Amino acid sequence: MTQAMETQIRDRLQQAIGSKVFPGCVVGVVNTRGEKLCVAEGTTTYEAGAAAILPNSIFDVASVTKSIPTACLALKLIELGRLRVTDKVCDFLPDLQNPHREQILIWHLLTFTILLDLEAPLSSHKHSAPGDIVKIIHTTKLRHEPGSHYAYSNAPSILLGLVVEKIYGRALPELAAELFFQPLGMYDTSFNPQDLPRVVPTEIDEERGGLLHGTVHDESAHALQRQFYPGNAGLFTTAPDLLQFLRMLLNRGALDGHVYFKPETVELMHTNQIANLGHSTGLGWELNQPRYMGRYATEQTFGKTGFTGCLVVCDVQKGLAFTLLSNFVHPKRKPDATLINEVRKDIADIILKP
Repeated sequence: MTQAMETQIRDRLQQAIGSKVFPGCVVGVVNTRGEKLCVAEGTTTYEAGAAAILPNSIFDVASVTKSIPTACLALKLIELGRLRVTDKVCDFLPDLQNPHREQILIWHLLTFTILLDLEAPLSSHKHSAPGDIVKIIHTTKLRHEPGSHYAYSNAPSILLGLVVEKIYGRALPELAAELFFQPLGMYDTSFNPQDLPRVVPTEIDEERGGLLHGTVHDESAHALQRQFYPGNAGLFTTAPDLLQFLRMLLNRGALDGHVYFKPETVELMHTNQIANLGHSTGLGWELNQPRYMGRYATEQTFGKTGFTGCLVVCDVQKGLAFTLLSNFVHPKRKPDATLINEVRKDIADIILKP
């Protein structure tokens, strides 16, 4: 970590704030040795007198939840021999009754190679009962044969979370805290944040009472949380906490004498599983995505974005990892991710440049 890196990151964040990409942002960087840098800029909202963003501000990280902790919990089960990528999902979730039920494998959930042929996105069911949403996921036919297309969506992670809970017999938040967050010292990471003054608001949603603050932004996750915590979104965390998790991955699954994963399990996270489809995805993680990982990403650079404006990236070969946390959806969501991806790419280039 150099002063020049910090200055470049700070300048780019200030530029983005000036352009109203987001009101505030935190970027954290860590290397294998545990050296860390945390840069915080801006405020929690655009309102006059809004609180300053702090290095330990708590953000809704949206779909980062799909990887941390949902996919990682599944990978832990695979490592322990309690789950296999070739297992049928219906063996754990017998209510899965779509026409391809016998073909859908755990591997498909971890690689996003199934896509429900939905008439409307799951987010459109935000007023539906949780059981009705789960029934839609369980019974909707697929658009393609399992494994024939890569198509990112929420349903695979919701199903994967249900499988994890079925095997462990416990809820995702409890499992994640016990297996990862508490031993890693990620004390500000949870699905139900208590320290609201440090929680950064997301979107203003009049249908849900105005400014969303301390409640999950994702519509389907919010609806499902009335019954259970789904695996697609809902995690709240800080940059320092995420750097702990990322440093563990940089060290191939071990940190401070505690082994969380075997090195070969971490390798599965950054080994392309779907090269035959012309895409790059590890087990539970995205790979080599220049649109947000920048020009210096390699075939094994892995990470995950969140709709709210968040990001984690890990490069084991370079020995570097970073996170970018923002409330890009404030005060209202943008039409696409172009603006936030420009910032993500530029920050990635600053950090990963050889």
